[in-house]
Amino acid sequence: MGHSYKEDHGDAMKYAAIIEYSADKAKIHSIRPSHRQYLAALRERGQLAISGPFTDDSGALIVYEAASAEEAEKLLQGDPFHQNGIFLKYVLRPWDPVIANRELFPA
Repeated sequence: MGHSYKEDHGDAMKYAAIIEYSADKAKIHSIRPSHRQYLAALRERGQLAISGPFTDDSGALIVYEAASAEEAEKLLQGDPFHQNGIFLKYVLRPWDPVIANRELFPA
């Protein structure tokens, strides 16, 4: 098995994106498969910690693993949802998880 992203980029850290979506549900539905394929590819490369939409469909939380804020923003901007105008606004912040209960995450 290959190296993890963190092993290859020792200074990598997590960046949490809190994202507001467009209200265009049909557009979201049509682009969602490619959005999820993109996120799955990031996960395989060790660049995605966790992601998921808010239950009211107003947006999502995505946590990236990246060497810098600029790299994390490039990952966000490469997302088909961003490229197709689904991401209306976002805040991207460095995040330091201190306590986690992995049993509560279904993925």
